[in-house]
Amino acid sequence: MAIRPIVWYGDPVLREKSAPIETIDQSVRDLVTDMIDTLRDAEGIGLAANQVGVAQRLFIIDLAKIDPVHGDLVVFINPEIHTTDGACELEEGCLSFPDIYQKITRAESVRVTALDLDGNEFTVETDGMYARAILHEYDHIEGVLFIDHISPFQRTLLRGRLKRLQQQSVSA
Repeated sequence: MAIRPIVWYGDPVLREKSAPIETIDQSVRDLVTDMIDTLRDAEGIGLAANQVGVAQRLFIIDLAKIDPVHGDLVVFINPEIHTTDGACELEEGCLSFPDIYQKITRAESVRVTALDLDGNEFTVETDGMYARAILHEYDHIEGVLFIDHISPFQRTLLRGRLKRLQQQSVSA
């Protein structure tokens, strides 16, 4: 379909708590197709709808980036996190924060339910990078950004880069 522009830090849609999807209709299917094209073009692992300017509870994760042999792309509509366990600190980046990477502590494992594009509910219990990607994208639909997980000191060190992103986002 189409590659959509990825919104950057400073765009207010990234701070919105996304609305549930009431009906999985053609507009949702088209959005998912566009998000897949956008994610693959950006060579990312995951993408939330609000990262392309649509405040709906939807994200995708391309497992082929994590496991090229067995990986597939997974669509999560109206996801709900049920449990998390453990903690692990790893470096993370975000398509809405180009060229910014920070060590983030997240749960090691997660249990989430969601709907697929056919409206069927499914459950994922996973750990490692897949869990991290789910939690990162879930944060997006909650209006939480990965920089919200860093210390005030780390954020101070990033202040100039974040300000430039905000200015670029406003002028775009």
